[in-house]
Amino acid sequence: MSETPAKILTEAEIDDILIAQAEDESAWEEALQVHPAKWVALSLPDQLMARAAFLAQLDGESDVESWLMQAIQERIESEEATFLQKKRNFVHP
Repeated sequence: MSETPAKILTEAEIDDILIAQAEDESAWEEALQVHPAKWVALSLPDQLMARAAFLAQLDGESDVESWLMQAIQERIESEEATFLQKKRNFVHP
């Protein structure tokens, strides 16, 4: 049993559908609140970037920026867990 591929709609067809459904509340899902991510530029010394690029390549990641973002996120999560453990130990020695 073969599936027929979904028809790719043109921009005009999409516009027609949206216009037809604009006043029909049942055609719409509940509104979503979207908050765009804020980016911060970070300068790193050349030697540190070279080390990061090498390690990213060892991990099979061709995009060093993605690898760095993952590494930073993992480190922050680790530091937060350590902080929470120290806080628990301080409150309940």
